[in-house]
Amino acid sequence: MAKRDFYEILGVAKNATDEEIKKSYRKLAMKHHPDRNPDSKGAEDKFKEAKEAYEMLSDPQKREAYDRYGHAGVDPNMGGGGGGGGFGAGGAGGFADAFGDIFGDIFGNGGGRAAGGRGAGPQVYRGADLRYNLEISLEQAAHGFDTTIRVPSWDACESCSGSGAKVGTSPTVCPTCAGQGQVRMQQGFFSIQQTCPKCHGTGKIIPTPCPSCAGVGRIKRNKTLEVKIPSGIDDGMRIRSSGNGEPGTNGGPPGDLYVEIHIKQHPVFQRDGDDLHCEIPISYTKAALGGDVEVPTLNGKASFTLPEGTQSGKTFRLRSKGIKGVRSGYAGDLFCHVVIETPVKLTDKQKDLLREFEKLTVEGGAKHSPQSKSWKDKVKEFFE
Repeated sequence: MAKRDFYEILGVAKNATDEEIKKSYRKLAMKHHPDRNPDSKGAEDKFKEAKEAYEMLSDPQKREAYDRYGHAGVDPNMGGGGGGGGFGAGGAGGFADAFGDIFGDIFGNGGGRAAGGRGAGPQVYRGADLRYNLEISLEQAAHGFDTTIRVPSWDACESCSGSGAKVGTSPTVCPTCAGQGQVRMQQGFFSIQQTCPKCHGTGKIIPTPCPSCAGVGRIKRNKTLEVKIPSGIDDGMRIRSSGNGEPGTNGGPPGDLYVEIHIKQHPVFQRDGDDLHCEIPISYTKAALGGDVEVPTLNGKASFTLPEGTQSGKTFRLRSKGIKGVRSGYAGDLFCHVVIETPVKLTDKQKDLLREFEKLTVEGGAKHSPQSKSWKDKVKEFFE
């Protein structure tokens, strides 16, 4: 008889998440478990079927093989690339994780029997990833640079040569799991394999720990790494340094280091993607008469022509004077926002000249102040 589809057995879609698969399996296992249905052969068959489906789909490698080749990808008798049923190194952890919190619900506390895992061996774990926050200036972000950082690292303990045992002693085989690193809890038909609580998956215990490393076998130190910051990097972006995270357990691969970029606030420019913005203070005389205005950029100086009668808030765009982003083919623009500055601490002569200027402006009529005339007309219409 042809095997049923694993996704159909668990009642989930093929794009279901790990959490959805786990939830569905737990529901079926609780419903069809033989201890809850002692006189039902059909319930036992459904429990076995759901158990096999979960063991395959909870393991990323087996699930990938099943999605690609179907049952042939996970059945060794059919020449596939994956493992068959049972509790392999990949499936055991997922099965225990799915059933650990309901183990007591089925059998009660302490109802299982512990035994060493068969042929499992100590579990191997990848090291954790690390994050390093690096604060840089806007200029450094725009142009890129090379720098060095110091990050925590673990080196083998020189006193015990990494064994974790005091000099003159050595680790011994864990009596709980017989050196396998895993134990199997069994109650009738149901069994679950999990990490040995005595040795935490190493398969060994250390009767007399090394005083230098407290039995860990490693000592925490700092190491210096060279990091290349690419030009155009933006705030919040991360640079991955492969293999420079925490070391793995039992020979597992190390994690990665992620350098997260934080850009300091700039006194002149504000960044918006690849564009830059800045405010340009202009005297009202310059705004009225117009002329050339020189502005700073991240690559030197630039200038633009200010037309006569420029009003406060007017924006001028300087193309390609912004930042060329990491994934951009060209640089952004620089937007200069004009802010007309009112003079302060005037002398008596300056005040007299301004009063004379104001008098002449009023006598000249609305042509000198078109915005003021328009505003007054709107106010008059509003009250009328």
